[in-house]
Amino acid sequence: MRTAAQKPDRKIRREAGRGFSLIELLIVVAIILIVAAIAVPNLLRSRQSANQASAAANLRTISTASVSYWVTYGNGYPPSLDSIGGVGALATCNAAILVDEVLTSPPYQKSGYQYAYKGQNGNVAASPPNCANPGFLGYLATAAPVTLGTTGIISYCSCEPGIIHYDTSGATPPDEATCNGLPTLQ
Repeated sequence: MRTAAQKPDRKIRREAGRGFSLIELLIVVAIILIVAAIAVPNLLRSRQSANQASAAANLRTISTASVSYWVTYGNGYPPSLDSIGGVGALATCNAAILVDEVLTSPPYQKSGYQYAYKGQNGNVAASPPNCANPGFLGYLATAAPVTLGTTGIISYCSCEPGIIHYDTSGATPPDEATCNGLPTLQ
């Protein structure tokens, strides 16, 4: 026959056997760390790829908007990124509302890329009177990673023909000739 003192002792042993041992917890933590070590670099690479695809698409949008600006306002290619952006209901040659406001407002960054636009080949001969600045006969639009190797590894550029070129070193081309010498996106 059992005594009353033996019953609580068995109850304590049974409750102690229900938890996890330190070894089991360490094994679970090790498995989680291994999975994280595999997943995190892939996540970073996929984010870089997404940023790069977004940069190429945004540069194509800027190129298309530049042509639309010339056709619509007769002021040549836009004098700046600001002039193809803008907000409001009324589009003018000073704020054409053709491109996303984030791209056309300082600091000209979106999705880990820095965008720049500069006129080339001189100004148009006759600028419309309602335009604050004369447009250009050419342009160079660029997109470079904000942090090379982290937000992206490829820089992009485009000029009048609207062809997107890329540089795998991430360097920003200084002029149209350098841009046109780079490989093109297919």
